[in-house]
Amino acid sequence: MTKTAIFPGSFSPFTVGHQSVVDRALPLFDKIIISIGINSEKNQYFSIEERLQWIKDVYGNNPKIEVKFYEGLTVDFCKKENANYILRGLRNSHDFKFEKGIAQMNKDLNKEVETIFIITPPEISHISSSIIRDIIKNGGDVSQFLPKEIDL
Repeated sequence: MTKTAIFPGSFSPFTVGHQSVVDRALPLFDKIIISIGINSEKNQYFSIEERLQWIKDVYGNNPKIEVKFYEGLTVDFCKKENANYILRGLRNSHDFKFEKGIAQMNKDLNKEVETIFIITPPEISHISSSIIRDIIKNGGDVSQFLPKEIDL
């Protein structure tokens, strides 16, 4: 059986923190589907097409990586993609508290899905997409917070 993980998020934008989670999870799984969740109630700063392309630019033709978008519940997307794992990055204890509740709810919704947490290295644990968007809106340079393949 193929070990497939879904790495869900808005990735607006995809950061070196996201990249770190994926890179360190690659040896654990046969396939990782980086999954951009579409939330109609959230007004995204970057388009789905931009976000898909950035992630494809980062991972090129890596046969273990797929990039997709989805609507609805992450556990339903897991079932559709035959994935038994949800991959999540944790920067701090606040992330853990939030993600733990979601992981428990996901387990209630689908007993076959396990959530795997990857701890972000301390040197990049302060990086967040929302802070990066604020820097961009105010004309700042965010290149050090993004994978080198992404040029905003």
